[in-house]
Amino acid sequence: MTGDRSGQRIGIVVTDAYAHEDPDHDTPILLDALRARGVSAEAIVWHDESVDLSAFDLLVIRSPWDYPERTDDFLAWIDRAAALTRVVNTPHTMRWNLDKHYLAELEGAGVRIVPTTFATTSAAAASAIAAHGAAGERVVIKPAVSAGARDTGLFEASDPRAARLAARIIERGDVAMVQPEVRELLGGSREGALRHRRRLHACDREGRPARSGRRLTRRGVPGEPRARSGERARARVRDRGAARRRRHHVRRRTDVRPHRHRRLRRARSVPARGGAVEPALNLHVAPEATAAVVDAILGA
Repeated sequence: MTGDRSGQRIGIVVTDAYAHEDPDHDTPILLDALRARGVSAEAIVWHDESVDLSAFDLLVIRSPWDYPERTDDFLAWIDRAAALTRVVNTPHTMRWNLDKHYLAELEGAGVRIVPTTFATTSAAAASAIAAHGAAGERVVIKPAVSAGARDTGLFEASDPRAARLAARIIERGDVAMVQPEVRELLGGSREGALRHRRRLHACDREGRPARSGRRLTRRGVPGEPRARSGERARARVRDRGAARRRRHHVRRRTDVRPHRHRRLRRARSVPARGGAVEPALNLHVAPEATAAVVDAILGA
């Protein structure tokens, strides 16, 4: 049951610039859908100091995807906004999910994850890279706080660029994540599970409803050629009942409250990461999900 917010003012929180390959498709669709339900809705740029946050009845954090470049400013803005009006998701949830250390928390709760080393020194990163190399694995390097595949790369463990990227991440004060390559991801078997309240939608990594025959690409390190997968996407819609049972199992094991929208990126049953707070929902290719997202916002 959704709340009656007709006549109220809702702000969809965005930023003012997006990468060409990672645009915000969702916000125009959400604004139109909210207005069709009698709500005064508009997009607001989170770092626009001229915006009167107290004038909004609700702020919905959707696509402020430049936060990795100014994380402290963004977290301070969330706290300030929450002191002036209602914000979803909450500052607590945002802080938990922006930093991928939540993977370690999930692992501690018994959830299988892609093996991950959080390196705070170049030596620790080099050691983790070497260990994967000894096991014959390639490595993925990325920051613990990141969006849009920024500073993310896949390397042979012997490639010096892997250690250089990790060192660059650490030198600027971030934590470098070192993970083994999961071949399913490069082969296209990457699924997204979009959850809107009680509905679970399977999709491929570009947000389309999961089906066979999708060619997927992955972004490489900025400034380097993008690597393209030569294989086809093999993600398929899973049995909805089984997906629901897995979802409830994870919730019981982790004691994490359900959030307004959640996107889980996984290779088969092993989570690679989970976007619980500001995922791209790709409503332009799954318009049937729009009503569920609007219901979640109006019921917040």
